[in-house]
Amino acid sequence: MNAGNRIPNGPACKPISCICSLVLLCWLCIFSGIVQALDNPDAPDYVGEFNKRAQAYEQDIQQTAQTTQDYLAAYVAYEHFLDKELNHIYRQLIAQLNGETRDALRVSQRKWLQYRDAAFEFIALNWTMESFGSASVISRGDYRTTIIRDRVLLLLNYQQNY
Repeated sequence: MNAGNRIPNGPACKPISCICSLVLLCWLCIFSGIVQALDNPDAPDYVGEFNKRAQAYEQDIQQTAQTTQDYLAAYVAYEHFLDKELNHIYRQLIAQLNGETRDALRVSQRKWLQYRDAAFEFIALNWTMESFGSASVISRGDYRTTIIRDRVLLLLNYQQNY
């Protein structure tokens, strides 16, 4: 065995570092128990309920669509559904907040809308029929709905706190 392949010799565990590791492990166990205690098991499962409502649209895309027009129609329907969900959860949150937090959510939503519009513009310019053929319809639909779906999920997770 050459010198580059040897593992340096030394004690497996110094008593002080073992004690520190044990204390750290105990603190992590205690902290993780506290974090789990903050969840309210009686709170509605907003994300789960949303996923159930979205499932029909997602299945239409995956199972029903066979032609480019089928995909386009399925993605348009899904995007319409997501927009309705987004507006609904946003209105619910705005109604529950007040003062600075309500204003902060409004600002956040306006900036997100600017982001969404810029992303949609990029998607439209990049995933064209000329560059990607008929697959461009699927790519555009998937990217657009992912952007909206992610925002809906974020707002639904915020909602879990109220």
